[in-house]
Amino acid sequence: MQKPKVVLAYSGGLDTSVILKWLVQKGYDVIAYVGNVGQNEDFEEIRQKALTTGASKVYVEDLREEFVTDFIFPAIQGNALYEGRYLLGTSLARPVIAKKQIEIAYQEGAEYVAHGATGKGNDQVRFELTYYALNPQIKVISPWKTREFLDQFQGRTDLLNYAEKMGIPVKATLKKPYSEDENLMHISHEAGILEDPMFRPAEDLFTLTVSPKNAPDQETIVEIEFKDGIPVKVTNQNDGTVKDSPLELFLYLNKLGGENGIGRMDMVENRYVGIKSRGVYETPGATILREAHLDLEGIAMDKEVMHLRDMLMPKFAELIYNGYWFSPEMDFLLSAIRKAQEAIDGTVMLSLYKGNVLSVGRKSPTSLYNKDLSSMDIEGGFKQEDSRGFININAVRLKAHNVVLREKMPYLWRKEEK
Repeated sequence: MQKPKVVLAYSGGLDTSVILKWLVQKGYDVIAYVGNVGQNEDFEEIRQKALTTGASKVYVEDLREEFVTDFIFPAIQGNALYEGRYLLGTSLARPVIAKKQIEIAYQEGAEYVAHGATGKGNDQVRFELTYYALNPQIKVISPWKTREFLDQFQGRTDLLNYAEKMGIPVKATLKKPYSEDENLMHISHEAGILEDPMFRPAEDLFTLTVSPKNAPDQETIVEIEFKDGIPVKVTNQNDGTVKDSPLELFLYLNKLGGENGIGRMDMVENRYVGIKSRGVYETPGATILREAHLDLEGIAMDKEVMHLRDMLMPKFAELIYNGYWFSPEMDFLLSAIRKAQEAIDGTVMLSLYKGNVLSVGRKSPTSLYNKDLSSMDIEGGFKQEDSRGFININAVRLKAHNVVLREKMPYLWRKEEK
């Protein structure tokens, strides 16, 4: 009898290695799948570990280019920022990973997919909503929401004991006192000692960025060129370095941002499942890009379009965070964002210095900025006396509102009424 096939999102860590062996013991033909989204890992070592642990086949897929072009750049176009602070590095990586997992399941004729996300976090939602959106018939195995698995593995000690018993190679029995998730957009640090919101992490926690205090005393000047709101070229004015392919461009901005201490964020956020969690993030390249993109929009985007888009941005970020990348509402928002980005073309000059990203110049062939019109020194075609009528018309409803104000603040009219 043929074993049922399951494609497991596999990282090579303790949890997914135990899950792989557990699924094999449960009678599944396990196909391990590793998505390379820029994490600093030895992928050949992970491949061999998966085979040693019992996988019948291993896919190692390089998703970095797709991650940048199809997920990170659209998020930059929409200036996505969750709860005003988080640049959504993990949130954006999950749908690209899950999308490829569903493709592999289709290729392999697997009716099951599995992941190692816990039942308390956001990732379980992001993975599974993507699975169901792309294949409504898929069957999902989520061990950390399965009673049999939970009864067998109540903590890290149980996982380690099982790994030892089953001969699963484990690099170390001692874990960092916090967990990390890394991809080319960011690295996140959370849980463990970071669960105390007053605990200040030591400097050795940070791996992508130097402390702003230790960053160079000289600013780095970069120019970033955009086409339709998408970065197409980065030029380092200090040394002449040029990058113009999406992945190389983004990796280079990560390097510059990290060297200059840019992109750190320490916050308490609201998970989709209703739990508050503390996260410490390093997002150097995306921090630089978002600042440059916002600045270019200032010169090249229509005021009313900008304000409408700004109203949509919190919802856009929330949908990304909650795992709804492949949803009808996301289709709608992405269409609106792409429309708003037409002709957001030009170049922004930035100063990178000790944790700061400062826009110091911008130019655009589609600029809506009129120097003469905005000048305080010349009339430039704007008749200042016309503003009298503009103010009078806008004051009509405010004059009517005076009736309410007199009731709320009668002291303003006391002298008059005497």
